Amino acid sequence: MFARRITPAAILVAAALTLSGCGSQAATVPVAAPSPVVPSATPSSAAPALTITDPWVKTAKKGMSAAFGTLVNNTDAEVTVLSATSPISPMIELHEVVDSKGKMIMRPKEGGIVIPARGTHQLQPGGDHIMLMGVTEAVKPGAQIPFTLNLKDGKTVEFTAVGKDFAGGQEEYQPGMDTEGDKADKDDKGMDTGESHG
Repeated sequence: MFARRITPAAILVAAALTLSGCGSQAATVPVAAPSPVVPSATPSSAAPALTITDPWVKTAKKGMSAAFGTLVNNTDAEVTVLSATSPISPMIELHEVVDSKGKMIMRPKEGGIVIPARGTHQLQPGGDHIMLMGVTEAVKPGAQIPFTLNLKDGKTVEFTAVGKDFAGGQEEYQPGMDTEGDKADKDDKGMDTGESHG
């Protein structure tokens, strides 16, 4: 008789433990489900439209210099760079190097620099580059030079280029493209400075 009274109580305790165990498992499922979604959404929304890798700028005591690097488009649409600025130069142009009657010349790049969707565009000596004229302070090896790129959609991209020694290509400016900075360097060196920049 005593055993008969204990048995129902034991059954009730076991049932309560089973239900509470099920309840804790049910509560765990909805908490774990959303966690994988958050990390996958964060990187794509945080990625900037345009970045530049390995940016550097040619060392120069005065006159002219040029900045280089690789422009990376992180979007599904083309991005166009229309202009650039830097506190060390009052006049900056986007330049290209082209063959003109067997001579490599530098000239402003009409329409800016276009980076294809999910693509890259290299700024390099002897090719497209950011030209600085009339630099206001010497660019020394290791110097940290800030730049701002102005995009066609009105946005801007800031980056810092590192000063680096470079002998330069063998290009010249298109006739009629001389600036005050060019003339000053011609007077000092007796040559067209376009040969050593870009």
